[in-house]
Amino acid sequence: MPLPRSLIQMVTMGSLVAAFGLALMVNPRVRIRPSAYVLLLSLLLVSSAISSASLESGMGALFRCFRLTLFVGTLWLLSRWWDGSLTFVRYHIRAYFAVLGSVALGLAVSRARPCPASTADASSARCGPLTPPQIGQYAAVIIGLTALLVIGRRTDRTSAVLVIVPSLVLLALTHTRTATLGLLLGLVLAIGSLILTSAAARRFFSWSVLVSVVAAVGFASALQTWFLRGQSQENFSSLTGRAKVWHALLTAPRSTAEKLFGVGLGDKSFGGLPIDNSWLAVYNEQGLVGVTLVAAFLVVLGGVALLRPPSLARACAIFLISYCAIASYTEAGLGDASPYLLHLALAASLLAAPAAQAAPLALPRAPRRHVPRWARGSEVK
Repeated sequence: MPLPRSLIQMVTMGSLVAAFGLALMVNPRVRIRPSAYVLLLSLLLVSSAISSASLESGMGALFRCFRLTLFVGTLWLLSRWWDGSLTFVRYHIRAYFAVLGSVALGLAVSRARPCPASTADASSARCGPLTPPQIGQYAAVIIGLTALLVIGRRTDRTSAVLVIVPSLVLLALTHTRTATLGLLLGLVLAIGSLILTSAAARRFFSWSVLVSVVAAVGFASALQTWFLRGQSQENFSSLTGRAKVWHALLTAPRSTAEKLFGVGLGDKSFGGLPIDNSWLAVYNEQGLVGVTLVAAFLVVLGGVALLRPPSLARACAIFLISYCAIASYTEAGLGDASPYLLHLALAASLLAAPAAQAAPLALPRAPRRHVPRWARGSEVK
């Protein structure tokens, strides 16, 4: 069903307000845990508010700042329960699988594929309120996380198949190359972090290499056709026209203030065309200060992940960080409230140290009355 853009925005904003309200209900005393990631996001929010105050991007910039404020505030409220466990991973998978379920339901109702099989620009296609890159992102993330849970023996194979197979089908139908590459490279890095400590990871890695070699040899032509999506060599080399927008953005004249703080939060476009690059989008809207802060929280998360001992939680965090870093080249979203920042928040929760348990309350003991040794035998007990 064609939905008005204003209605979609209203539902999205209402969901964020509801999320903040629910987080405040479960944490009414506003108890939080220190988090370098959320702290850097808060600094990014301050930088965004400074750049948006000039209203160069219109009143929509202030609205997006308010949305980012709710997003960061919700993360602060939830940070109380960040303890390195896999609880939020399961919530993440269930939530995004429910979203993909709505896409599959739309596919069944319309009796047509949700996205064009061959299109010059995947981002120009529409599948209801979700674009193919969004569907591909959700599918790739839950496929990767579910595969890691199987390797870590935290879920049974039947449940994993019920999640992975439909998600793979939707990922293939979107023809989203960024999500596919992010999934593959992210899994390689995540499983690689478990190879030395997990026999299941070594077996999974060996079988994956074998299957990849067989697929590359036997289905090379089909894979090449799927990867090119019917594009010409020139169109493919220019990243579906993205390179032209990037060049125009970088060569556009800017004042010193715009270079430092950007023009304010916008719709991630330049000259009416999507930027489709997180770093250039942040540079355009939040300036060099924003780019520095985004690079800082990625470096912090990656550094903490490397310093943690091998574990399943660490592997999931490495997968999410790697996926977001890879997707940032052709997708925007690291500078505003987006699923990418939510993925990184999940990674931060997985890398958080377990909260120290409070010592039991010790009640004061009554002073013991001194009894002479010669009288202890006749003491009434």
